[in-house]
Amino acid sequence: MENNMKKIDELIKESLSQEEAEFYSKLDEQNAFEMMGGLYRGKNKWLLILMNVVMFIAMAILVYSVIQFLNAETSKGLIQWASLGFVCFGMVGMLKIFAWLQMDKNALIRELKRLELQISSLATKE
Repeated sequence: MENNMKKIDELIKESLSQEEAEFYSKLDEQNAFEMMGGLYRGKNKWLLILMNVVMFIAMAILVYSVIQFLNAETSKGLIQWASLGFVCFGMVGMLKIFAWLQMDKNALIRELKRLELQISSLATKE
């Protein structure tokens, strides 16, 4: 299957102009670190930077609440620090899930662009 994909990619690159071929090569698959870097490009860069700041603060509060939980002497203190810890843990988890969904969205958009480019090259070839 992978061999067929390489053949198809080569056929498409041959039918494209040099500028289109460079654009097509930029749409190749990315590893996890390239996808994470791709989060900080585009219109929502400010949102992801803000989310990372909030995530860092929530993680710091989580660590602090765990330390306070371990040092608490009353049941009320244990419940309060555990509750704060669970809220912060949930915040960090939800923010990370949002970032992973954005990475998946960017990968889908990249594949759609590849598909559009393939369709347009086939349409102009006929």
